[in-house]
Amino acid sequence: MKIRNQWPVLPIVAGLASGLLTGCGTESGDSAGDGSNVVVGMSDDVLATDPASGYDPGSWLLFNNVFQSLLSFPKGATEPQPEAAENCAFTDTRTTVYTCTLKDGLKFSNGDELTSEDVKFSFDRMLKINDPDGPAIMFPMLDKVETPDAKTVVFRLNTADATFPSKIASGAGSIVDHGQYDADGLRKDGKAIGSGPYQLDSFDDGQAVFSVNENYKGTAKVNNTGVTLKFFDGDQTALKQAIQNGDVDIAYRGLTAGDIADTEKADDGTGVEVVEGSSAEVQHLVFNMDDPVAGKLGVRKAIAHLLDREALIKNVYQGTATPLYSIIPAGIAGHNTAFFDTYGARPSKAKAQAALRKEGITGKVKLTLWSTPSRYGPATDQELNAIAGQLNASGLFDADVKSVPFGRYEKDIAAGKYGVYVKGWVPDYPDADNFTAPFFGKGNVLSNNYDNGTITGSLIPRTAALTNRAATDKEFGELQDIVADELPVLPVWQAKQYAVVRDGVYGLEYCLDASTVFRFWELSKDA
Repeated sequence: MKIRNQWPVLPIVAGLASGLLTGCGTESGDSAGDGSNVVVGMSDDVLATDPASGYDPGSWLLFNNVFQSLLSFPKGATEPQPEAAENCAFTDTRTTVYTCTLKDGLKFSNGDELTSEDVKFSFDRMLKINDPDGPAIMFPMLDKVETPDAKTVVFRLNTADATFPSKIASGAGSIVDHGQYDADGLRKDGKAIGSGPYQLDSFDDGQAVFSVNENYKGTAKVNNTGVTLKFFDGDQTALKQAIQNGDVDIAYRGLTAGDIADTEKADDGTGVEVVEGSSAEVQHLVFNMDDPVAGKLGVRKAIAHLLDREALIKNVYQGTATPLYSIIPAGIAGHNTAFFDTYGARPSKAKAQAALRKEGITGKVKLTLWSTPSRYGPATDQELNAIAGQLNASGLFDADVKSVPFGRYEKDIAAGKYGVYVKGWVPDYPDADNFTAPFFGKGNVLSNNYDNGTITGSLIPRTAALTNRAATDKEFGELQDIVADELPVLPVWQAKQYAVVRDGVYGLEYCLDASTVFRFWELSKDA
């Protein structure tokens, strides 16, 4: 997202299902549970119930369960499949016309019929409102939406975009009832009317309550009678106590690395267990290319040669992440190891010093690293202090860390006040495009004054036009090599994913994959 700004203290968002290791929650289906209500706790807030506004993990969790999209990501899959649509396809040779036909008999939870008018209304409304905290930023290519009849939707794009199906399969593609939403403004009452597997019964600061939508017609098979989502507002201790005491069945987001380690080490019989998986969430150091210090390539290269990712992960995150040597994470097609190939895994003072000398720098480099734990978690300050310590230990830097609230952080970045700062990213959809175009395309979200003509003028447009995503590896490899050489960002870690689940709760592994969709309907528990 975005920087789809999350605040997991340890990385715990989109996991790859194939990497799960768990002794509970490994099966779903009729034999797994009795269809009881499942209680999920997380530290994230749900910032919006209106799909035209929400662009955060908590809000998309709600959208993916309450609203339908034309397409969706089946469990364990990275290719979108029909959901509200019967079928969808590009209907021209330039991948600029995308046509979908709706299923028969679609209805919203209030009984209203869902037609192509609702689909067009949803996209037109999102783009018209263009909320700064919403997903409209994902659709600069969308020129107009046409509805030849009640079941047909035609998307006309102003540029080729082979990833358009993945974009509309995400929370950004949520379909709303045109009779229940204002075309010109956001809904403010905390309610949501969708056609997904669940309906939102109530929503407040403490929890959201979901029941099964009896009007739902789609691919999901619901294995419970409803889900209660409890919010812990960043209180990790309270979330840990809640899972231990049985007040929640699943702790999905927000436990510390120490909490995870303690739970894994606990003796059997505690009634809780850790579910582990890999993830597509990443974190980078970002360099302001116009900064008088960080704007110097030699300084950036010196930092790249001194960063000890292994030590960071061991000492700060206690093994709950993996070193990242690319802007495209492992598990996503197009990934390479450009930063490992260029700078290696082991810190080198000699190479760092040589990079500074080539820049004409002989004294210590004074540098401030900027952090915002209110968005990326309390461990972010600890991490950046550890990085500053690594730089200073070389004798080549005089680095410190400053930490500010997120509101000020974003404003100061936009104003160019920071030379080095941290950014985390949770993908909108599992494609290399979502780790490159938002960072290095035109109007990128990093606000670091980086522009490479080969990337923006050639590589990103070429990859966007290829419907065969496997054929993009060469271009994405070239893009990553350019970024490793010019260093507008420095990848630090890739998340692993963790959730803690109580005995007798099933189906969690089907909620944790690279699509980032947490599927309420897969959850069940014993009576």
